[in-house]
Amino acid sequence: MENKKNRCSWCEGDDLYKQYHDQEWGVPIYDDLKLFEFLTLETFQAGLNWITVLRKRNYFREAFDEFDYEKVARFEEEKIEALLINEEIIRNKQKIKAAINNAQRFIAIRKKHGSFSQYIWSFVGGKPFQNSFKKLEEIPVKTKLSNTISKDLKQNGFQFVGPVVVYAYMQATGMVNDHLVGCFRYQELSQ
Repeated sequence: MENKKNRCSWCEGDDLYKQYHDQEWGVPIYDDLKLFEFLTLETFQAGLNWITVLRKRNYFREAFDEFDYEKVARFEEEKIEALLINEEIIRNKQKIKAAINNAQRFIAIRKKHGSFSQYIWSFVGGKPFQNSFKKLEEIPVKTKLSNTISKDLKQNGFQFVGPVVVYAYMQATGMVNDHLVGCFRYQELSQ
């Protein structure tokens, strides 16, 4: 019966993708630690397939101290060098440095707004935006809102947060419900 569920077609053919789709993608996240995890993972995903990052997620958790932004913000050159030789993660010096920078910016946003969650969710009025796409081709890679958020993040010093990365982040953290209307998760997440 499990395999008979209608899902968004992008996750079919890979059990890890299906599990992510069924349990996480599009579920609203208000926890700062999880929001930082997804921000970091989306940063590393830039230019790559999400499945590549998903397969390395546990290694990223280990390498980035469970995505504790306070710890990541204090990573120094020695830690950067260790990450660059860690074959289990995506070894891109610019993205590693961006993750450290973004942790520092993340902390600054928390100080200014009380939490990163309050800041990021303020762009959608605190609740997910419900889309109603019928086909995968209808789902945009970026929107006017992701452009606005990207611009604001960049003004606050964040890196690797272009409109496409930001829109993927919005989808992953449930700021938008982009499950197709025929997908079993669409109804569950639109309530």
